[in-house]
Amino acid sequence: MSPILRKILGMNWVLVLLMYALLIFGIYAIESAARHLPVSARLLEEFGTAGAYYADQQKKWIVIGSVVYFGTALFDYRWIRWLALPIYVVSLVCMAKVMGSDTEVHQLSIGPITFQPAQLGVASGVLMISWLLQDLPRLHRLFGLPIVRIAIIAGLSGLPFLMMMKMGDMGSALVWIPVAIVALLIGGVPFRYLSLMAILGIGFVPMMYLIVLPSVSTRGPERIQLYLDMLQEKPVDTSGPAYGAYYASMAVGKAGMMGTGWNAPETRGSLHAKRYIPWKTAHNDFIFAVLAEEFGFRGSLFLITVFATLLILCLFVSFYSRDLMGRLVVACVVAFFFAHIFENIGMCVLLMPITGIPLPLISYSGTFVVMCMFMLGLVQSVWIHRNAMEIVKVSDFD
Repeated sequence: MSPILRKILGMNWVLVLLMYALLIFGIYAIESAARHLPVSARLLEEFGTAGAYYADQQKKWIVIGSVVYFGTALFDYRWIRWLALPIYVVSLVCMAKVMGSDTEVHQLSIGPITFQPAQLGVASGVLMISWLLQDLPRLHRLFGLPIVRIAIIAGLSGLPFLMMMKMGDMGSALVWIPVAIVALLIGGVPFRYLSLMAILGIGFVPMMYLIVLPSVSTRGPERIQLYLDMLQEKPVDTSGPAYGAYYASMAVGKAGMMGTGWNAPETRGSLHAKRYIPWKTAHNDFIFAVLAEEFGFRGSLFLITVFATLLILCLFVSFYSRDLMGRLVVACVVAFFFAHIFENIGMCVLLMPITGIPLPLISYSGTFVVMCMFMLGLVQSVWIHRNAMEIVKVSDFD
């Protein structure tokens, strides 16, 4: 049996099936959520609806992502780590370029490809943290000290975090917080250090909110204040800043068990059909509100259950990893997905403030779905190569 065939047969196919189940579910959600978006007359004639066109585009990105996914899975992740540093540097340069532009969507265009460099920064940052925390202590014992590990994680996550905040991309910046926390937990930082950092962090929250956040972002404090006002049931402008949060949560709340049905018209009482859910971003940021309204409580519960099963299986893979790098990669990928899922769903049910953050594997997001499949490919690579032998120098035991 060839090594490639052995790797293919040794894949965790439950993870593969769960991933593609979410991707297929997302195609149906996108087709309904994107139906109000403007497209040319030629595309309308070819596809029938704008939603069908965007669903077709998502299929193309999934095909590209599938090549990336299986390619990443079949390569040993210890070889992929050598791409971490150049990709990390490129992502910082791209984010700096976005910071210097006037765009509000935090995207960069290179030829026909438009992408968010913030997502590239998270993926490469996870690889960098995992790689350095494992290999640097082999060079010298000094690099194994807890304070050095903290400095590595803080430096690699703090720089892109501040750049994202400066860009106004609060959603992508917040993803770094759970990723950094998980890296500290899995990276071997003692509990006493974590306790001290937690106490100091809580103490600095007021200063961060009142001084630091307003200096790097104007929309961030406004959205947080709006969220707090809605939690306290204070009067808010539902035709202005509170429009998206109000109608998205209303669509989720009124759906009931069965929902209005897929691609429901106005006659069924669909808020999305009436364009009350923000229609320009319904296929991306507010896609959970659309599918919750159309598929009801049962559809929402199915989606959350599949996501939970996917993340639990990833943690299972992390447990069986052959080394620290594999455990860190998988655990940080889980933190990345959990942050996106919790924030995207939470902002549709008033658990979190509104931020522009997509739902992994579900939202129409172009290069983001490829990035998600790449990260899940890393998880699969950790599983496939969990029994591979590692060549260790004798000096490592001195």
